[in-house]
Amino acid sequence: MKTITQYKEEIKNLRAAAVNFNTKATAENRDLSADEVSLKNEIMDKIEELESIVATQEREERISARLEKPETPLTKPGPQPKHEDRPKDRFPSFGEFAMSVRNAMIPGGHVDPRLYQIRGAATGLNQSVPSEGGFLVQKDISTTFMEDLLATDILWNRVGRRVAISGNANGTKVYGFDETSRASSRGGGMISYWVGEAGQGTATKPKFREIDLTLKKLMALCYATDENLSDSVQLESVLRNGFNSEFGFKLDDALINGNGASEPLGILAADSLVSVAAESGQKAATIVAENVIKMYSRMFAASLSNAIWLINQNTLPQLLTMSIAVGTGGVPVYLPPGNTLINAPGGALMGRPVYPIEQCATVGTVGDIIFADFTNGYVIAEKGGLKTDVSIHLRFDYDESVFRFILRADGQPIRKTALTPYKGGATSTQNHFIALATRS
Repeated sequence: MKTITQYKEEIKNLRAAAVNFNTKATAENRDLSADEVSLKNEIMDKIEELESIVATQEREERISARLEKPETPLTKPGPQPKHEDRPKDRFPSFGEFAMSVRNAMIPGGHVDPRLYQIRGAATGLNQSVPSEGGFLVQKDISTTFMEDLLATDILWNRVGRRVAISGNANGTKVYGFDETSRASSRGGGMISYWVGEAGQGTATKPKFREIDLTLKKLMALCYATDENLSDSVQLESVLRNGFNSEFGFKLDDALINGNGASEPLGILAADSLVSVAAESGQKAATIVAENVIKMYSRMFAASLSNAIWLINQNTLPQLLTMSIAVGTGGVPVYLPPGNTLINAPGGALMGRPVYPIEQCATVGTVGDIIFADFTNGYVIAEKGGLKTDVSIHLRFDYDESVFRFILRADGQPIRKTALTPYKGGATSTQNHFIALATRS
């Protein structure tokens, strides 16, 4: 049987292989092919299988360690080694790290040697005056924060096209086809011909465009009182829950409503957004079955298996009472036929899952219901993961320490404009992101 480390390394390699599919598709400005989607799903299944094995082995190790732990001796223990004699290992939790920082900041207080093992301690930190500067949180704890963060968001982690920025770069450029219509050519200008024997071909060429991604900074400051810092378990719970919830919210909000200047470009502000008009005579602040059907028809066919519905929760009364006329009666759209309100709603429209999120606009306004494929239609650039550090200076006179979290990233929809299909005309444009126009 493999070790946990070996299994994790295998998971890491499989994940890299899956990301390669997205990177290749991004470079070629296309969606994943059916074969690539199938292979990627197989990889994801294998990753989940290995994760289950790892979880079982880790659980077995915890149980074994607990059972094998020696009982507390009845006799009085001998002299304990001084703190300075302990191995300068890493902190097991963020709460213990925070308490060590607090103790280091107290005039005359002891500085835990482990604080100096963290690479890149904040500028100005020195052993003689530990309060000058701050302490960076060690990498494994910051990574755990990032993993928790990505588990709380709904949209950010669904983006399939991601670019890692390294070195001193502050951004990157992704290249793709500049294609607005497929009616007369593909790839922005490529045309093929049926020719007879010895017939002459005509040269054509594609047109490319740059997708410029420049890193934006998302920052949060969190104050912790001396009372909070006296309880590492309480502090860790407060920071993890509060910080992860807020960052997850802001990342998802940027994907929907971002202005593209100081934050990523959201799909509602993008020129490529397809906006489906309200029906003739449709009442204000309503959603009817025809709206949903037309939105579904404007999604790229290759994206239908990945697309999801995003709604503001106050649209539910419209969706739960929406129906299609059949003869003199009607059939519910959101609830499966024959279902009643005593059962749970179907949770799907046109076979695709529905997610109520706060970031969607109020009912009746563009953005209250969105049909979106973030897997293929959006690209993200990220650098360095999450940076976390702490200092006492900003709120010293309030007896509070300050924890700072910074995430640098940017993103925007893949397409610059909606696409006119080969057949259907300019009134049937398609895209990865479809919204319903304001009904007022």
